[in-house]
Amino acid sequence: MSSSNNHQENGVNKESAIEAERAKCGFLFTEDVAPGLKIEVDLKRIFCSTQSQYQKIDVIETYFGKTLVTDGKTQSAEFDEFVYHESLVHPPMLTSAILSNDPDGSFPKSVFIGGGGELATAREVLRHKSVERVVMVDLDEKVIEVCKRYLPEWGGDAVCADPRFELVVGDAHAYMINTKETFDVIIMDISDPIEAGPGIMLYTKEFYEHAVTRLNPHGVFVTQSGSADSIPPTHSKEMLCFAPIYSTLKSVFDCVVPYTSSIPSFAGDWGFNMAFNNPQKGDQLQIDKISPEKIDELIDKRITHMKDVVGQKCGEGDDVLKYYDGTTHTAMFALSKPLRKEVYAEKRLMTRDNPIFMF
Repeated sequence: MSSSNNHQENGVNKESAIEAERAKCGFLFTEDVAPGLKIEVDLKRIFCSTQSQYQKIDVIETYFGKTLVTDGKTQSAEFDEFVYHESLVHPPMLTSAILSNDPDGSFPKSVFIGGGGELATAREVLRHKSVERVVMVDLDEKVIEVCKRYLPEWGGDAVCADPRFELVVGDAHAYMINTKETFDVIIMDISDPIEAGPGIMLYTKEFYEHAVTRLNPHGVFVTQSGSADSIPPTHSKEMLCFAPIYSTLKSVFDCVVPYTSSIPSFAGDWGFNMAFNNPQKGDQLQIDKISPEKIDELIDKRITHMKDVVGQKCGEGDDVLKYYDGTTHTAMFALSKPLRKEVYAEKRLMTRDNPIFMF
């Protein structure tokens, strides 16, 4: 048989195996991404399906491995959760270190996490050797319980057992308003700003104005900011919040830096906005211009292996981080031309009286 025929036969066998696996599943998980746009993946297994006071919670297995879904929206998937969590955590943590002019690796020391029920955001924060205290405030205790039971690889009991970690079940907005404590880094790992969702007030100018008072002088604020994909001109850009979150933060902070990462389980590029004040009021720190070599140096000096935090094994010579490094840092902050134009032209502000809802 010719090599060509062998290739064809192997291709047919592979397709047959895929179809057999799909037929064995028999179920699909469908998620609305935007009006007229859905993603559909084979649903291989349902680990948990429950309802909390605030939302429906599912842990399923799909093409992307074990996946946390709340109210029908993917929150975190085994295949790429590290992309999201490393992107959310490490740029602001290293930026705080740079702002503090800290050659000894002593900062940041204190971190506030709003949301973060999977415990993976706290996992990444605790990997920083300088960290002495982490306060995580999440509204939904049921999500935390479900993730500890079904997604222990995300951090689970190991994070909760860390003496530096404090878990508060409650409203992150109320906690931030009432606390007198200040932090080196504030990380908002909260649900998207959807209508009637529990997190909408955490995206408003009023909240940001208070959050900035809870930051130390070298402090950094970061928030997940929803989809950063471009959409067809026939659809309203009002269903995307990446740009309005940027403009709202810009009305409060001296410096705001938008960035993105590609997250396949989220069906595209995902946005983040990092903000901080410039104590010198002179030349702004251009975090997006820091060399890859400098980022790699900071990672090597400041961040510990996963196994030292949650007991996950790393192979000999494995990199400290799976996703984030100096080269990736440069790519994350290099927005496409259409996205740059959209972000920097945005004038709308998200306020208590005029919130903007994501699809």
